[in-house]
Amino acid sequence: MLDIKWIRENPEALDAALAKRGAEAQSQSLIALDERRRSVIQSAQDMQTRRNAASKEIGAAMAQKNSELAEKLKAEVAEIKTSLPAAEVEERELTAALNDALSRIPNVPLDDVPVGKDEHDNVVKRVVGQKPGWNHAAREHFEIGETLGYMDFERAAKLSGSRFTVLTSQLARLERALGQFMIDLHTTEHGYTEVSSPLMVRDDAMFGTGQLPKFAEDLFKTTDGRWLIPTAEVTLTNLVSGEILEQEKLPLRFTALTPSFRSEAGSAGRDTRGMLRQHQFWKCELVSITDAESAIAEHERMTACAEAVLTRLGLHFRTMTLCTGDMGFGSRKTYDIEVWLPGQDAYREISSCSVCGDFQARRMNARYRGKDDKATKFVHTLNGSGVAVGRALIAVLENYLNDDGSVTVPDALLPYMGGLKKIERAA
Repeated sequence: MLDIKWIRENPEALDAALAKRGAEAQSQSLIALDERRRSVIQSAQDMQTRRNAASKEIGAAMAQKNSELAEKLKAEVAEIKTSLPAAEVEERELTAALNDALSRIPNVPLDDVPVGKDEHDNVVKRVVGQKPGWNHAAREHFEIGETLGYMDFERAAKLSGSRFTVLTSQLARLERALGQFMIDLHTTEHGYTEVSSPLMVRDDAMFGTGQLPKFAEDLFKTTDGRWLIPTAEVTLTNLVSGEILEQEKLPLRFTALTPSFRSEAGSAGRDTRGMLRQHQFWKCELVSITDAESAIAEHERMTACAEAVLTRLGLHFRTMTLCTGDMGFGSRKTYDIEVWLPGQDAYREISSCSVCGDFQARRMNARYRGKDDKATKFVHTLNGSGVAVGRALIAVLENYLNDDGSVTVPDALLPYMGGLKKIERAA
């Protein structure tokens, strides 16, 4: 959430930022709403001040036996008592309306973010590795998985409908191995603290990281009013909600390997075959909580941690700087890591690493204080996938496919596979 004070002082900057995102100007409507709210607050304060003064004047008038003045003052106080509650109700309504309007405004992009409309305007930051060179034809992951006999979409549809997958035997183990490899790498080499957190959260947690109110249709809700997390970013970031942290203890770095749940609203007809776009999938999430000065460097560091997963797996990828029109709602700058999928003959996103500034912290009221500081500041938050397990599985199947239809297990996963070096067709 953006600071209304900053918007009042920088209306042109807000509108320019929104224009870069392809959104309409909002500064004047927000400022007008805030002025109404401030006017009502001032009016209520004036009434309270006058009520207190009049009450004292009543006492003085009574002491002077000036009953006419006392009665006049009593009538004034009675009128204020009638008007004040209405003003307080209006203040609450205007405050709620302003907060709701602010909660729907996206974050302001950093100055070095390329301006563009959509994914076609993203900019390549770096390319790592090379596309595999084969004598045999590439195949898509669902062809490979079904031929091996360990990937079943029909049974998944019978259980749960579309956009679910059942993995068995060697592919189920490979998926588990990928997740364990990622969480071990981030905790033992990259300095992240592993967290086991809930998969269901309250409204406040979803609001804190920006999923609510704008993106409710992308979420799954339980019958008791909780939400299934679309990413562990929600729980990991909200660990510091409402807290005041000591600056010397920053940054905090958290990671979790969890299922994620997304309704995929608006994706009808996209990636309907296979595992690319699922309602339920495993993901290793990375979250950092920093001070204002460290956030940009932490963003580069986090991205490198996510890239390391693909490098260790021997996968070819490129890292893209997203343009203003393709960035997420809460991001100030985002790098997408896109892994090469030979079966699709295309790069596909496998990780998205974003620096959010104090945008989420304002929603969560998460702050920090320097050792010698009296005032607090809002923390800066970052999040990224380290990485999406299902898409890593897809990448391994398509990149490590052999000419006989088997799939070689990457060296990095061998310690997790119980001696299995190659995934072969079920007998």
